[in-house]
Order: sequence, then C-alpha cells, then structure tokens
Amino acid sequence: MPRSGAACRNVHLWDILRMGVESFADVLFSGFDVRLTRVAEAAEGLVVEAVACGPPPRCPGCNSQASRVHSSYERGLAGLPVNGRGLTVRLRVRRFFCDRGRCPRRTFVEQVAQLSERYRRSSLGLKQWQHAVAVELDGRPGQRLCRRLRLKAGRTRLLGLLTEPTVPEWAPRVLGVDDFAFRKGKRYGTLLVDVESGRVVDVLPDRECDTFSAWLTEHPGAEIICRDRATAYSKAIKEAAPDALEVADRWHLLQNLGAAVEKTCHQHRSCLRKHAEEETEVPVTATVTITELAPAELPRTQIIERTRQRHADVLRLVDAGWTISAIARRLHLDRKTVRRFRDTDLDILLASARDRRPTGVLAPFKAYATARFTDTGGSVTAPQVLAEIRAQGYRGSVQAIRKHFAALRDGTAEPVRADTPSPRKITSWIMCRREDLSTKDDERLLQVRLACPDITRACDLARTFHDLVTCRRGHLLMDWIRQAEQDAPAPVRSFAGFLRQDLDAVTAGLTLEWNSGVVEGNVNRVKTIKRSMYNRASFRLLRIRILTRP
Repeated sequence: MPRSGAACRNVHLWDILRMGVESFADVLFSGFDVRLTRVAEAAEGLVVEAVACGPPPRCPGCNSQASRVHSSYERGLAGLPVNGRGLTVRLRVRRFFCDRGRCPRRTFVEQVAQLSERYRRSSLGLKQWQHAVAVELDGRPGQRLCRRLRLKAGRTRLLGLLTEPTVPEWAPRVLGVDDFAFRKGKRYGTLLVDVESGRVVDVLPDRECDTFSAWLTEHPGAEIICRDRATAYSKAIKEAAPDALEVADRWHLLQNLGAAVEKTCHQHRSCLRKHAEEETEVPVTATVTITELAPAELPRTQIIERTRQRHADVLRLVDAGWTISAIARRLHLDRKTVRRFRDTDLDILLASARDRRPTGVLAPFKAYATARFTDTGGSVTAPQVLAEIRAQGYRGSVQAIRKHFAALRDGTAEPVRADTPSPRKITSWIMCRREDLSTKDDERLLQVRLACPDITRACDLARTFHDLVTCRRGHLLMDWIRQAEQDAPAPVRSFAGFLRQDLDAVTAGLTLEWNSGVVEGNVNRVKTIKRSMYNRASFRLLRIRILTRP
C-alpha cells in the first residue's frame, strides 16, 4: 500500500532497514561513535538525527578525564551530499564538567572524532572537500562549483579554509632558487624548491639580496644551492650560507652563450650580405639582365615612421637633460632601446628597420621579376611573370607581383638583396647539436662560416662549450676560458670574462649532476596557477596555492 505524504517525509531507521538498505548508519557514520536515530526528508535535502555515544572525552584545557555530564544539546552539521541531495546532520552532543579546580574551563563539549570540531558547522569530510575546491579554484569559481555539487560554501568560507602551510625550520640539503614574475617587467618574487623531492619549500615576495639572505639565516642546512647567474642570489648565499656549494645552472649558461653568439652575428651582418651577393646566382629561364633599381627614398612603412619618431623623441629628451631611466619610463621603452636610439645614427636605425620588414613569398623571385620589368621597359604584365615563376616554385598570388611592379614604377621599391639568414637563425644552427641539423641547414651554416672568420671562431668555441656542458667536463673549463679570452669575438670574450668571475659555481655546474630543471618546472607551474587566478590574487593567496597545490 502506498505511504502517505507525511510518512514519506519522515522515514525512521527501521523503515530504511526493512526497505533493503543494509546499514544506513554504516554508510554515513562508518567508524564514528555515533548512533543513528532518525532520517527525515526536508525541502533542502535529507536530515539525519544522531546521538554521540562515545566514551567521556578529556578536557581540552587540562587533559583530565571527564566523568560528570552537565547537559546535552543539538548542533547542526552540513554533511557531504547523498545521491545529489544535500545532507544535514542534527547531532546531539553532551556537555561535561571539568572537575579539576585549577583548570580555567568549567565545562566543555564533546567532539566526535573525524566528524565534528569546535565552532564548525560542517562535517570534517565536507571541510576536506571544500578545502580541495578552494586550493584548485579559489573564491568565486569555487563557490559556483560548490553550488553545482550541492555543497554549502561561499567564497569567503572557501578562502578562509586556505591557511598558510608551515615552512620547515631547516632548508633542504639541495636547494634550488629562481625568480618568477608577478607582473613581467615590473615586480618579481623568488621560488625556493627542494631539488631532491621537487617540492616548493617557500615563496618570497621579491628577489632582493636581503630577503633571500634573511631566509637562509632563519633556515640553515642547505649544502648545495642551484641558481642562475643572478648576482643578488649569489651575494645572499655568500653572506648567509658561505659553506654551501653554489651550482650554476647549465641551461642558463647555454642561454647566455647563445645571446653572445647572436650578438656576434649581428655585428657581422655586412660580411654575410657581401658574401651572399657574390655567391648567389639568380635562376632564370631566359637570358635577362638584372638591374637593381635604387629607391629614391625609403618606403614610408609603419616601422620606418615609428623609428624616425622614436629617434626624434629620444634626442629631444636627451637634449632636455633627461636620464636614460626617465626617458624609458616616459616613452615606455627598455633602457637598452633608449640607449641604442641615443647612440646610433638615424640612417643605421632606418636601415635596420628596413631589414626587419617581412620578406614574403615573392622575396626569392623578386630579382627575376625586377629583371623582366627592366628589360621590357615596364611593358610586361604581372600574369605573364606569374606564369614564368610558377615553374620555378612560386606559390603566391598575382597580387604580390602587381604591388612590386607598382613600387618599381613609383621608384619606392627596395633594392633586391641577397637572401641572407638572420642572426637568430644562424645562432640556432650553431647552438643545435650537429646530429640534429638537417643537410640543408648544415650547408647554409658552412656558407656562413666561409663568409666570416669571427662567426667561425664563435661557432667553434660555442660547440666546444656545448660539449663541456653536455658531457659535464668541468675540469676543462679554464682552458676554454683562456682560448675565448685570447682570440674570440668581443661578445664571446665578454661571456668568458663573466664565467671567470663566477668560476667555482660554473665549474660545479659543469661537474655535478644537480641543476635547476626542477625549479624551472615549478616556475611554469606558478605561471599556470597565476593564469587560473587571472593574475589578480594577493601574494598571500598565491603563496598558499603554490605551497599547497601538488
């Protein structure tokens, strides 16, 4: 016979057992000192009434065993949802007397282990769920997820669960240190990582020497410290942990060497261009005379006009007595950029800006198109040239040819230049392992080496240093430095001088197995956490999430 509405809304324990549920109490309160008395259905979900029936607890003030019951009362606890429905536990607990006269507590309330705690209106199981949501999603996103999961939690409640974890009193034996950006170019912090376990130890609010030195003083015990070549960290280690062995990271050493090689290639672009113009032959299907039309003036492109304007602004502020830093802040430029515009002639800046223009798909065939236009006195049409260069491998449209012909008629076309690889591309060939280079790239690198002796010397030294790093031959470092200081190009020679200043740490980095790879991985994890927080979290909240999130 179907039950009435009142009977369906008030289901007793005996009814649940008789309907086939093995033990509702074991499902909800397995291992708890709780006796289930009643289950009811309400508008907000299930309501479970229970009574705490454990042994008399100890006083939290003096730890003495209680023996007398003062009274009892009912408290409400929000539990984990059951089958998509909210759960409320109405738990009847006892208040006990403390019979020790010197104890400041006269009475106290019993707590059910793994279920309730003082002043908490949710079960410990629900608290663990809420804490996991707060660690992953923070405030408002976590609140929205809790609403979908039928968990009672607001954003303030979730953020309140995020407590700062305790930092060990002793630093790990192998400590890794690196900086990360709160806001790139503006504000940075410091990440400290246990290299052996891969866990983040602590997060510092800046990357200053005094902050890191104070942390090392308060947390002794680091025997090996892996770092990049930042002078602030090196100075802090020498002040606060002079007995620790500093290890320079190998990846950063290769990065610095790559920057020196690229600067060398920049300085010798004229050698590369001259050699390419002498060796390059333009493939043609007919006998034509290639004539380069010198432009009357530089094309008025966006990058050309911007270079002119920046050069004028920088010189105007320099004449007014502004410093490099002040000009950089005023024009929103890097200090090195301001110094380059101040110390470089405008013609050189414009030539560099012109070289940075994208070449496009027509660039390898521009010499042929220019020759056909010149030989025919401008009577050749773009579709005719398109049909001729399609056989040579051109895959672009006829519109690019029409634009080039229009520039030739107006006298604004750039001279046809030989195809020379960029300094960054040459650097990638040099820093790449020989076995990983394709045959074509190896041949182009050989042409570069034949064009410039300085780039050849930089290439030989870079590959020798690469072998020292990969094979960890730190005992040969001093010989490499002497060779570089003797006849290397200026940027590579400067890099060798920096290595000499930090010789012990670099030698350890090229000898020992330790490096900052684990630290860099955690820096990338910090970037992911920042993106999930829209980069608007306070330092305290970001630090909690970095230290608690696995």
